[in-house]
Amino acid sequence: MAETRYTKDHEWVRLDGDVGTCGITKFAAEQLGDVVFVELPDNGRAFSTGDEAAVIESVKAAAELYAPLDGEIVEGNQAVVDNPAGVNEDPEGEGWFFRLKIADKAQFDALMSADDYAKFVEELDD
Repeated sequence: MAETRYTKDHEWVRLDGDVGTCGITKFAAEQLGDVVFVELPDNGRAFSTGDEAAVIESVKAAAELYAPLDGEIVEGNQAVVDNPAGVNEDPEGEGWFFRLKIADKAQFDALMSADDYAKFVEELDD
């Protein structure tokens, strides 16, 4: 089973071998509101951790999805471009944004676990 890790920017990465599927968390989707536009990076584009990788626009705001790890884009999810509402419907499943061939698994291991992320979000509500 693929393991999922989280960033403080409310992104998730699910690792399968050396490819990470990336998206925004349910918390982020709720904060954004109804997503109306998604722009994804081109296949083959390389990113470093923290680089702006995708653009998300909602009825409330525009936001960026940052590269959670160093790597190269191997696939974008055309379904969220065609139907941006899919991000809200299933943000941590079918609403994924892109797949990234990661350069360094240690970066993945350094991200927050699901429990750590849940505590992080809880502290934001305090």
